[in-house]
Amino acid sequence: LEYLVGYCSKTKPNGKKPPAEEKKQYLEPEFTKIRVVDFDLKELVVLPREIDLNEWLASNTTTFFNLINLQYSTISEFCTGDTCQAMTACNTIYYWYDERGKKTKCTAPQYVDFVMSLCQKLVTDEEIFPTKYGKEFPNSFESLVKKICRYLFHVLAHLYWAHFKETVALDLQGHLNTLYAHFIVFVREFNLVDPKETCIMDDLSEILCTPAPPPAPTPSAPASAPSPSSQNHVTER
Repeated sequence: LEYLVGYCSKTKPNGKKPPAEEKKQYLEPEFTKIRVVDFDLKELVVLPREIDLNEWLASNTTTFFNLINLQYSTISEFCTGDTCQAMTACNTIYYWYDERGKKTKCTAPQYVDFVMSLCQKLVTDEEIFPTKYGKEFPNSFESLVKKICRYLFHVLAHLYWAHFKETVALDLQGHLNTLYAHFIVFVREFNLVDPKETCIMDDLSEILCTPAPPPAPTPSAPASAPSPSSQNHVTER
């Protein structure tokens, strides 16, 4: 989970975000092959036998919130009300629903701010994400985790759709790919996000969440011919 360390030392590119293109740059092999880790992420998300399920969900959800928030912060200056007038991903526009269920169309930075503020409020609430030993999780815990993960997916999808060029310019595509794959493997393992929600990114998920094939064995060098001194000689009598 340390694959996002070192962001503050990165130099940010100049200029505004170019308009989004229909061609999905993030699917090109030169970018999808870039990862920070090369092991099977499935091993990271499986529930350890000695850990309570809710504890495991709480720990991972909090970590993903922090990492995705950090990932977004690297391009936040390019995600503005002018460049991203709606919260988009592929052909989808996300609307924000407030506590009363009122639907609001907002800019992408506004939407992300709503997401991160809500997640921060939930993961730091001791009544929902208890940190003290013996404290019980509420009955609504799983549904709240699902809500958080659904919103975090929206942020990841927007990063790929609207800000992948900036991510490449910062040389952070490996971090984003690894974070995305780890997140998708996690939510699939525990059924935290409806597949209908994530299907807009299925093409990327299929590529990034499939374990990379083992490297081809290096062909061994051909055996060298025996030297004359090592050959058996027959002497005529």
